[in-house]
Amino acid sequence: MFIYIILFLVVFGVSFGILKIMIPKLKKANIVGKDMHKPDLPEVPEMGGMGVVVAFSFGVVLAMGIEVFFDDLIPVNIVSLFAVLATVLMISLVGILDDLLDISQKLKAVMPAFAALPLVAIKEGHSILTIPFLGRIDFGLFYPLVLVPVGITGAANAVNMLAGFNGLEVGMGAVAIASLAIISLYIRSMTAFVILMVALACLLAALYYNWYPAKLLIGDVGTLSIGAIIASSVIVGNFETAGIIIIIPYFVDFVIKLPNRLPKSFGKYNNGKLYCPNPRPVGLCQLIMKLTGGIKEKNLVLTLMGIEAAFGAFAILLYVR
Repeated sequence: MFIYIILFLVVFGVSFGILKIMIPKLKKANIVGKDMHKPDLPEVPEMGGMGVVVAFSFGVVLAMGIEVFFDDLIPVNIVSLFAVLATVLMISLVGILDDLLDISQKLKAVMPAFAALPLVAIKEGHSILTIPFLGRIDFGLFYPLVLVPVGITGAANAVNMLAGFNGLEVGMGAVAIASLAIISLYIRSMTAFVILMVALACLLAALYYNWYPAKLLIGDVGTLSIGAIIASSVIVGNFETAGIIIIIPYFVDFVIKLPNRLPKSFGKYNNGKLYCPNPRPVGLCQLIMKLTGGIKEKNLVLTLMGIEAAFGAFAILLYVR
């Protein structure tokens, strides 16, 4: 376990350093976004997710190197790691395009499916799934050809939609990934554990800069990549049920937004609190604003992280009981 701790700390340090270097450079390049929930709408460096992806790539490649040069020190499947890395890098390109060119919602919803091709090509995961109330079902080729792309696309877009508040995307992502890491370690799925541990190190470093008041925004390149990592890890580790449980808060947000054509769920700032600007909430964040009668941005994010932690705990109990 000592080697995993060392790997975690190294990746955390690399991610922390990369993001620190990126902040002034993004400012200089005028790659900034408005912080919508502050009274003066300050401009904050955006696309910090690129740094998270670079650090994640470094961590995955480092784990590969340890496995290759020090047999069984980190017992991982090299091919699976390459496929996951390729998927995350491809989906990060979609995020970069969206951040820079603001591609349409429909196109952004479909493009992540192509990022799943590396996982499809190696038939990653197991086609036999245990479905609650239905038992074990063998999906055959339907699993790699349909369920894997749908899983990657759904998770990436779900994380991307539940966003827009300081620390929300990174904080909820870190909670979800930490929960899945515990499960993967318990069931001894070490390839998935390495993916999740490396991702957690990157996100915790990013959270320092992204937490309220944010010094850095991660952009769509960050949110899409977080979703891809979550989906890829549960596919590799064959604990898809946990992935479905973890994604439930994001799915609730999607269901609320769908009748309104998936709008952004901003709040109305007034005297330090955020209020629902619509008679009917259009998103999980606005629903919380409505139910609380106004809430501070930091408390809103902590509430959502708490909700995610509850689902994470449920998923853990399902596997470790």
